[in-house]
Amino acid sequence: MRPIPRVGGWDSSLEFLGDPYRFIHRHCLDRRSDVVEARLMLRATLCFTGPRAAELFYNEALFLRAGAAPEPVRATLFGKGGVQTLDGARHRRRKALFMRALAPEQLAALARQVSHEWEHELGRWAQQPPFSLYCALHPLLTRAVCHWAGVPLAPEQVELRSGELVALFDRAIGPPLQHLHARVARMALESWLAHLLSEARAGRVELPEGCAAETVALHRDEDGNVLRPHVAAVELINLLRPTVAVSVFITQAAHALHVHPECREPLSESLLGGDMRYAQAFVQEVRRWYPFFPAVAARVRHDFEWQGYHFPRGQLALLDLYGTDHDARSWDKPEAFRPQRFLTRRPGAYDLIPQGGAEPHAHHRCPGEGVAIALMLLSLDWLLHRMRWEVPPQDLELDMSRLPALPRGGFVIGDVQALP
Repeated sequence: MRPIPRVGGWDSSLEFLGDPYRFIHRHCLDRRSDVVEARLMLRATLCFTGPRAAELFYNEALFLRAGAAPEPVRATLFGKGGVQTLDGARHRRRKALFMRALAPEQLAALARQVSHEWEHELGRWAQQPPFSLYCALHPLLTRAVCHWAGVPLAPEQVELRSGELVALFDRAIGPPLQHLHARVARMALESWLAHLLSEARAGRVELPEGCAAETVALHRDEDGNVLRPHVAAVELINLLRPTVAVSVFITQAAHALHVHPECREPLSESLLGGDMRYAQAFVQEVRRWYPFFPAVAARVRHDFEWQGYHFPRGQLALLDLYGTDHDARSWDKPEAFRPQRFLTRRPGAYDLIPQGGAEPHAHHRCPGEGVAIALMLLSLDWLLHRMRWEVPPQDLELDMSRLPALPRGGFVIGDVQALP
């Protein structure tokens, strides 16, 4: 066996955190390999990139998720005991919960509620000075997803719960005080929702029939038991949090509209004319081109060999999502923003992976991918046809050291007007 190429230095954690989206791909390109080994958080870590590596990474016979995600991520972004940390039959049964909760008719209902909230917010936005679109989307999406999920949310609680949900994905990996904020937010949300679900099971709170909260409350594991209140709360958060996190994609789509004005006319025609191919292509290109999550983690299940390398059991592995979405072996001129590339090709399960790869029902691909696409299309319709807005002077360069990556100026909009 040949040795796996190594990233120099005693520990590369600071380098990774300084450039989390490009670290893996850059080092793999430099060493002409689909995998390198780096020391991250004082631990030898396999770093994979590219479509072939993605297909390997999602082979459940070779990799598992239990114990892979770093504790700080499990304590904030994922939650402990959630679907992201399960393998095999346990994972597939838990994943079925999310596929039921996000069935097409449920997704359509969520989109209708988000559209209602856009209409509610638009009048208020028109009365205020320039503001960050990203931040303004948070309470909008929080109200929408809680109403859809059957989670009672009083108006005076919106700011609190919205801030807590945002902290899980916007503060999880950052300076110590930000990370502590995310941990406290996770504990508060789990306590709130565990109490709600326990009260619903006891018959003291009535949940709307068929809502996501009821689906979680009634779900039974492989042994026929309902989920423990803490774990049930984790999984309900796994429906609420990703919906609010679509604010990242919507902000990136608005940024793309502004910096690529040539896309506005074909996108508008596609949304209004009923032929959604270009609109779908635009959304997919936003998801491909813009940074969302940098990587996902797994552990080697048992010793195996691939491409002449030996991988030992138990070693931590990261799959490069952003770099795979920009791999020149899959994408012509990958650094160019070109929605039309998706008019002539259907993305594969291992080359377009902003929210994970493989098949969502059985593997660890995010079940919320359909939510992201539907809400991006809906929001683009609002941004193009139902409101007028301006982008005042600001720094529009993406901050690639930020998780999630957003324009340095926050993507501020102003002079908002509702269109008839």
